Parts: sequence; structure tokens; C-alpha cells
Amino acid sequence: MGRVRTIPDWIKFSIPSGEQYKQVQKHVAGCGLHTVCLEARCPNIGECFSKGHATFLIMGNICTRNCKYCAVTKGQPQPLDIHEPQNIARAVANLNLEYVVITSVTRDELEDGGAFHFVKTIEAIRTAIPDTKIEVLIPDFKFSQQRSLTMIMDAHPDVINHNIEVVKSYYHTLRPKGDYQASLTVLAIVTEHGFIAKSGLMIGFGETMDDIINTLEDVYSAGCRVLTVGQYCASHRGAYPVHKYYTPEEFKEIETIAYQIGFTKVLAAPLVRSSYRAGELFS
Repeated sequence: MGRVRTIPDWIKFSIPSGEQYKQVQKHVAGCGLHTVCLEARCPNIGECFSKGHATFLIMGNICTRNCKYCAVTKGQPQPLDIHEPQNIARAVANLNLEYVVITSVTRDELEDGGAFHFVKTIEAIRTAIPDTKIEVLIPDFKFSQQRSLTMIMDAHPDVINHNIEVVKSYYHTLRPKGDYQASLTVLAIVTEHGFIAKSGLMIGFGETMDDIINTLEDVYSAGCRVLTVGQYCASHRGAYPVHKYYTPEEFKEIETIAYQIGFTKVLAAPLVRSSYRAGELFS
């Protein structure tokens, strides 16, 4: 299957605008923070910012992995900003967010993969605004998985999200530094400890429907019950090419299959991303 160069009509982006959008942008920039919305060039940034929703990206904006589809900068990260947890908490409080998603670049060079920085951020938000629900979208903590996950779980976030990202058959090609089984293990561990486990899948790389179903079954077997599925859109020049744009009807079929497998909450549509409408899925 070759690359697809024409973007179909059903892929429509919201142009960022409105007072709430400006407020989110102002508080993020004013605190010297990053959002995955901006760094990963999320297509929903206009809608989410306009609703006062944001996914904060901690530990800088440079990733130690080299996933072939991602727009986040790769390279050698800067040292951690010890003031970042408090700055995140201040921004969340200023925006009066009821639900916040905290994610990060992957920091393989850190002994704990950055788990303690996640913990400090959770604690800072809880201190500033105790009623805010917190979802963490974490990496696989490949080199310190058990210890780092224990640290995260001891901080008691409301939802622990870890994206499987792509189907198993494309994992090595698209995520050469990733580990499919390690990602499933993350979901299994957090589920075994009673947490809500959530995961996300992108499609459009050339995978088959059988590839998708097999991967969803693996994610379900690991204990995950909340799922997002969205269309991969090449976000920068040099990114892995799009090989298929799934129609809204095909996404509906995938959603139906996911529910048949046993997932309890599923959001599947072309522009769905992992933290899209996260608060609605939680409620």
C-alpha cells in the first residue's frame, strides 16, 4: 500500500481562536510551560484550548526516543526544571481546570525515567487544587519499570494512561527504541493495582484490520478498559507517510469491535487523540 497524499474532506481542523484559547496560551507561556498540544501539533488544539482543556508536557520538549511519526523534537534533553511542578499547579489553578492531563517526553537518560518528577507534579496540583482530577499519560519507563510505576501509583493519580501507539506488526519499524511487551506490561501492572488503565492507538500506517483487532485484544488482555483510536496524520516533513485515511464509518466499525472485545469506554474517530475529551471519558 502506497502513501496517500490527498487529505480527505472528513479530516477537518479547528482554527485556534476565542478568549479561552488565548487564556490557556497565556498561562502556559507565562509559566514557561510546554503542552503536548503545541509540541506534537495536535489537530484538536483549537477545540481543547477553547474549552479550557490542556495536556501539559513535563520534563522539557526534547525526547530521547526516535519514533518515526512523532513531531516532538528528538535529541539530548536539558536538565529537569525543579520549579516546573509548581508552575504547572499554578497554571492549572489559574485556569480553574477540573480535569488535567500530565504527560512527558521519554527521558531514558534519567535513572527513574522521570517518575519522581511526575510525582512532584501530581503533589503540587493536589496541594493547589485538591478537587482537580489528574490523568497521567506516562512512558514505558523501560529501564526502571517496576520501581517507576510504583512511584507513580503511590501518588494516586485518578487515571493512568499509557499509549500502545501503533499495532504490533509495525512497532519495530515505527518505534525502534520502544518495546511492545513493555507497554502491555505497564497496563497490566497498573490494572493489577486497581487503577483505571487507559491506552491509545493510532492507525493509518498500512496496518490491516486484523492487525488492529489483534492489538486491541492484546491491550484488553493486559487489563486496559478505556481506549482511544485516531487517525495518524503526518505532522512534519520527513515523518512516516500516511498510507490510509480511515473513513468515519470505518472508525465506527473499530469502535463497535472494541466494545465487543470488552472495552467499557471507547472513543474512535479520525481526529481523536489520547487525551482528547479525557474528562468526558473519565466521567
